[in-house]
Amino acid sequence: MTLELAKLYPSSMNSAYLGSLVLISPAACKFRPLLQTKHIHSLCGNSLSLSPISLTQKPTLVRGTDSNVSLPEGASFVPIAEIIDKDWSLLECAEERSIQRIVAAGKVEGGSRVLVSTGSEEFVDCLVGLSPSLFVVHDSLLILACVKEKYDKVKCWQGEILYVPEKWAPFDAVFLYFLPALPFNLDQVLGSLAAKCAPGGRVIISHSKGREVLEQQRQQYPEVVVSDLPDKTYLQSVAAAHSFDVAEFVDEPGLYLAVLICTRA
Repeated sequence: MTLELAKLYPSSMNSAYLGSLVLISPAACKFRPLLQTKHIHSLCGNSLSLSPISLTQKPTLVRGTDSNVSLPEGASFVPIAEIIDKDWSLLECAEERSIQRIVAAGKVEGGSRVLVSTGSEEFVDCLVGLSPSLFVVHDSLLILACVKEKYDKVKCWQGEILYVPEKWAPFDAVFLYFLPALPFNLDQVLGSLAAKCAPGGRVIISHSKGREVLEQQRQQYPEVVVSDLPDKTYLQSVAAAHSFDVAEFVDEPGLYLAVLICTRA
C-alpha cells in the first residue's frame, strides 16, 4: 500500500500538516540505532507520495526519477529534495512505568484537547484511548506517518511546536516529551504555549530516563539533543514570567518530570 498525503500545507516555517495518510508498502516504523532513513518525495497535484527506501548505514542517493516513485496517471511531477531523518531511536525503549507516570501527570479526560511534542510511538499509544482530540507535532515525517498509519483520527503536524496551528488550541494538556530536542529555549517555548493553553491547562516536561541518561544521549546523538533539562529554580522563574505555576517537580535517577499549570484567566 502507498503512503499518500492527502493534504500538505507548507508554512513559512517549512512545516507540514498531515491530513489523511494511507501506507503503501509498509516500512518498519521503529527506528534502529546508527541507521538513517531516507524518503523521496514527489508532489502530485495536491498529494504527496512517499516511497520507502531500505534502511542502511550509508544510504545510496536516490533520484526523484527512480522507478520506485509512483505517480498517478497524468499527474505532473515536481521533485522535492529528499529528506534524511535524524536518528530518533533514543525515544524508544522507555520504562513503561515512567511513561504511565508522565501520562498520569497530564490528568487527561475524555473531553481534553491534548498536544504531544516530539513523542515516541509508544507514548502516543498510551494517550490515544484517553482523548479523541489528540494532536502530535514532530520533526520526523516518518514517525508521524507511522502514527497516522495506526491512528487515522490523530492529527499530525510536521514542524516546530512554536508554530503549531492556532486553530488546534486551546489545549488542556501539552506533553513536551523530549524538550532537549527542541531548537528553542524554554522562554520561547513557554511564551508560545501561554497563548495556546486553556486556563488551568497543564504543560508536562519529561524525560522518561532522567537527566543522567540524557547526558549519555547528548554524547551519542548530538544532532538530536541540543539543550538541557531545566533545574527547578530556572523553571520556576521562566514559568512565572508566562503565567505558569510549577505544581510538581521530580528530578531523580530514572525520571525527570515537571508539571506546569496555566494560571492565565
